[in-house]
Amino acid sequence: MNRKLVIILSFMYVLFMAALAVYYYLHASSFKGSVAIGGIICGAIPLILALFTKLQFNLPIVISYLIFLVGSQYFGSILGWYGLGWWDTFMHLVSGIILAYSGIALYERLIHRKAGDEISAWFVFLFTLSFAALGGVLWEIYEFCSDQFFGMNLQGGGNKDTMTDLIADTVGGLVIATLAGIRTKRKLKKAH
Repeated sequence: MNRKLVIILSFMYVLFMAALAVYYYLHASSFKGSVAIGGIICGAIPLILALFTKLQFNLPIVISYLIFLVGSQYFGSILGWYGLGWWDTFMHLVSGIILAYSGIALYERLIHRKAGDEISAWFVFLFTLSFAALGGVLWEIYEFCSDQFFGMNLQGGGNKDTMTDLIADTVGGLVIATLAGIRTKRKLKKAH
């Protein structure tokens, strides 16, 4: 059921972005059209994972991811909410949280089950925080490269924008990493 719901929700988002891409290209708004094309690609990621791999994220992570895409791509870029000033920072905070939860999900799927009973709470904390921070860094590299090679203005605020985004990503990851570390420590106490 979860797999079907992931496929349906992702497909709906891809269709929504495809309709927006056609609409904006027909109305000579190439920036909004290109954002919608990016939305098709980003929205297809859970769809591709659900259809072609065994790596499945749980439903709350996928729904959070799709809500994040709506907030960043549709509200932020297409409707212009990034012009509000605080929306960009808020979206980076949310992305740090989602990335941290995704890191936890990957960690739980990739480690050997018996290793999980002996793993350090500090390791879980550091892995989760690092995963979220790395996601923020990779995004800022994408923004920088887009600005340099394609003449875009994704880093409109320059260094201040980049650092604010990275701090927000890290704070979001830090909150979830702290909770994950505490949860792991409690699990280990109960196991011993």
